[in-house]
Amino acid sequence: MYDFAVVGGGIVGLSTGMALYNRFPNAKVVVIEKEATVAEHQTGHNSGVIHSGIYYKPGSFKARFARQGSKSMTEFCKVHGIDHDICGKVIVATKEEELPLLDNLYNRGLENKLAIQKINVNELKEIEPHVNGLGAIRVPQAGIVNYRQVSEKFAEIIEQQGGEIKLNTKVLKIHEESDHATIDTNQGTLKARMVINCAGLHSDRIAAAAGYKTDMKIVPFRGEYFKLIPEKRHLVKHLIYPVPNPKFPFLGVHFTRMISGEVDAGPNAVLSFKREGYRKTDFNAKDLSEVLSYSGFWKLASKFMKEGMQEYVRSFSKKQFTKSLQELIPEIQEDDLIPAPAGVRAQALKDDGNMVDDFHIIMGERTIHVCNAPSPAATASIEIGKEVVNRVPEQFHLKQAAIQL
Repeated sequence: MYDFAVVGGGIVGLSTGMALYNRFPNAKVVVIEKEATVAEHQTGHNSGVIHSGIYYKPGSFKARFARQGSKSMTEFCKVHGIDHDICGKVIVATKEEELPLLDNLYNRGLENKLAIQKINVNELKEIEPHVNGLGAIRVPQAGIVNYRQVSEKFAEIIEQQGGEIKLNTKVLKIHEESDHATIDTNQGTLKARMVINCAGLHSDRIAAAAGYKTDMKIVPFRGEYFKLIPEKRHLVKHLIYPVPNPKFPFLGVHFTRMISGEVDAGPNAVLSFKREGYRKTDFNAKDLSEVLSYSGFWKLASKFMKEGMQEYVRSFSKKQFTKSLQELIPEIQEDDLIPAPAGVRAQALKDDGNMVDDFHIIMGERTIHVCNAPSPAATASIEIGKEVVNRVPEQFHLKQAAIQL
């Protein structure tokens, strides 16, 4: 019998496992992961940005977790010798009509208690000489890291505390009982006093496997990238982002200098025909039929039809993708771009077609379900883990205290 079973070996599940040991040092914890390695999906395909929280609604979990998470993630990397760089980023207005939006974003950043600066064209050119812009916000606390490396360190810490990480283990069903939960997997049955669902792209299915119906569904969006050829990496010194389009729920194409020294350009955002569909040709009939039969998806699609079609055009036209990038760096040419690995975002979508814009946690009898952990989940992973553990019911605290005595 385990005290806690965490479903999902991505960065959120592993940070939750680590937080459990911080709160309950004598607990018996297992992390269950269906793949052969940890951090195989969203975490392992992450852009590697340590976000500041400037974009998020003041007072939201996303804003608070990002602000606190950027600090705790940076400190964790320092303590454990993980390569990272707090290089900062600029958010650039390239058109006159974007300047009021830039002002709004700046004010939101101040509301979120961030030390940011409005900079003019000359100041922007000093930071990013090749960028085309009419004005910008400098966000010095943004940075880069390899989140797969962070996750592997989380896993190492869990195992050092006596925890187990069961790989190649897929959860099939969860049965809540009076004093424990039974977890049926492809590798046999496990029992735990409490189960915590951090399954990312499959979090809604794991909730359903435990008997919980939610008013949301995970819809996968693939983010497709190019990277700059080595000879053109000098065009990007830090992180370069556009002013977000308020009519579209994604950030738009941007430039990300990676901890490896490579420079990613993108992403666009298109519907993935498979929850773990990193290639255009990836297809899963069940995954796609769930999306296409979901009324919430069609309500979303009708709302953003124009913007969505532009994303698909960029997906199949390198020329159009390049044009989008040239708005920020005019020197970029098609030949400067080579394909880079894509990522898939697990976006929780409500029945009414609205995206779940914040972290969403559902409490069960013997289960806790992290049903939406969007970007900046990697940045905020340490803080999310703490928040999840803080929601462990009080009666479990009493039982754990009795065990420790």
